Amino acid sequence: MTHLLATGDPIYANGVGWIAIIVTVVKILVAFALLLISVMLLIWFERKVISDMQSRIGPERWGPFGILQTLADGIKAFFKEDLVPANANRFVFKLAPYLVLIPALVTFCIIPVGGEVTIHGYSTYLQVADPQIGILLLLAMSGISVYGVILAGWGSGSKYPLMSSVRASAQMVSYEAALGLSTATVVLVAGTLSTDGIVAAQGGGFWHWNVIRLGVVPFLIFLIAITAEMNRPPFDTVEAESELVGGFNTEYSSIRFALFYLAEFMNVIVMSAIMVTLFFGGPSGWIPNVPHLQWLFPILWFLGKVLVFCFCYVWFRAALPRFRYDQLMSLGWKRLIPIALAWLLLIAAFLVNVWWGLGTAGVILIASLLLSRAFELGDARELGDDTILDPVGERPVPPTILRRLTDEEGA
Repeated sequence: MTHLLATGDPIYANGVGWIAIIVTVVKILVAFALLLISVMLLIWFERKVISDMQSRIGPERWGPFGILQTLADGIKAFFKEDLVPANANRFVFKLAPYLVLIPALVTFCIIPVGGEVTIHGYSTYLQVADPQIGILLLLAMSGISVYGVILAGWGSGSKYPLMSSVRASAQMVSYEAALGLSTATVVLVAGTLSTDGIVAAQGGGFWHWNVIRLGVVPFLIFLIAITAEMNRPPFDTVEAESELVGGFNTEYSSIRFALFYLAEFMNVIVMSAIMVTLFFGGPSGWIPNVPHLQWLFPILWFLGKVLVFCFCYVWFRAALPRFRYDQLMSLGWKRLIPIALAWLLLIAAFLVNVWWGLGTAGVILIASLLLSRAFELGDARELGDDTILDPVGERPVPPTILRRLTDEEGA
């Protein structure tokens, strides 16, 4: 860069790389367009897969195999009337959908989709931006998106959305810690916060992927935590149609409801891409020796991995029942956070030396036994000696449900 400025290259007149700016703008526009098209295809894919699992046909009228059904639904939503409740805070009510959508767009910008490409002598990576604090940006955006859900519920001025916003805040606090600890394990081994650096640290074959080097535990914790952060089944207690009508978006209609719907499926794609980046090597994979097509195979590897995770999320929705709310809180606080913290300490100790790792493993084992016993004593004290067991799975009935059953019997 300094050499080019000294030679007076017109590309870098006044210290501005115009080619770099143009390439960046093009990458932003292409990423935005591809993300929207991917969301449209994912919605169609989810409808089709769930209909097949339930022995139904699914979308079939608009386009071949119903592939344009999502576009038709979007056009219909755009022309519906945009309603604002009388008791709503109008500014917050209208702002909330964008607080859910924009973080998903920003997060996608830090994901390396492919390797390096050269266009007319200019080399660039298939990634919109690679900030040195990429992982911190990811965690910040995941927190901001939940604020959109909270403000949507509070700003609606209605009972059920408000209850949903309270659930969202508790769920965010419960699973954000486990999400951060599992991500910290990846950063600890990679030695960088850059997403491109994390992918580079996993180069050299699939045995260098973090899901193998770190063990499957951080990946499973990240998968569960990010599913809860996105309010996807089986952690969709924030929406909970059977309890809260529609949750935080009950009062929304027209294009604002479509923005929430768009953000949900966009987050599925983006977070699937994040999991591929952190644990499965990103776009890395076997590249055959085909002239002039070396740049294409990393993209195909990346898309294939992301598609597998998108299918898993559709599978979760079709196969898993919704968690009870007390089960959701218990899983976050009593299971995921202790396991994520223990695994982080274990990996850090083994990076020092083997003996530190073995000693830390023994301490963690003793601590886990004590913690499990403490949880058992706490549950027994809360439920009492005359605990009624749920006949399905022999789980204790929560105190709130127990009181309701007692009141119904007395009546």
